[in-house]
Amino acid sequence: MSPEERKSEIVRGAIAYFAEGGFGSQTRELTQRLGISNALLFKYFPTKDALIEAIYEELFLKRWNPKWESGIADRTLELSERLERFYLEYSKMLHDREWVRIYLYSGLSGAPLARRFGEMVRQRIYVRVINELRHAFGFASTDDHPCTEAEIELMWSLHGSIAYIGIRKWIYGSPIPSDVDSVVCRLVHEFLYAAETFLAEGSVPRRRATPGASRSI
Repeated sequence: MSPEERKSEIVRGAIAYFAEGGFGSQTRELTQRLGISNALLFKYFPTKDALIEAIYEELFLKRWNPKWESGIADRTLELSERLERFYLEYSKMLHDREWVRIYLYSGLSGAPLARRFGEMVRQRIYVRVINELRHAFGFASTDDHPCTEAEIELMWSLHGSIAYIGIRKWIYGSPIPSDVDSVVCRLVHEFLYAAETFLAEGSVPRRRATPGASRSI
């Protein structure tokens, strides 16, 4: 086995291991499960934090699709179609037991994975969606007026509702909808239906009308 293959094997084994017992589990038990020595583990990952960083890269960063970001901002499509496309793709990760459990265990243990990923989602997704909502409904852009706390909470209401489907399945062992895709699309449409009223009641000013501009949701 090449060094790269061995390293990948350790990361995959660590993901499965921590998904079962959380990040409080000892690396000594991990090496026993993998059938390797502590010295070999430390050769590739000198610290537990280094191993956790490799897990973050493998489980979260490699699965992030940059096209999600550009897709949300593609105004050649209606906003409803853009959000459906994104959340149907994003929700596929919720079918992954290890992804969901690692994410939650990270938050519970204070490991940085969940916090870093959450901040990435906020910056790359929430802010973009809010900006597109404002554009669709005639409000000033996020460049001119930063996202408000209320708008971020509005995004959490959508994003969290979809993410909770995976939590129900992989944490609580509760039944989930037989057709997750249809539920995701319904949640997106309910979100858009409420968003215009929500924005109108907020403190973000209207933008100046642009000749020929049309609303598209």
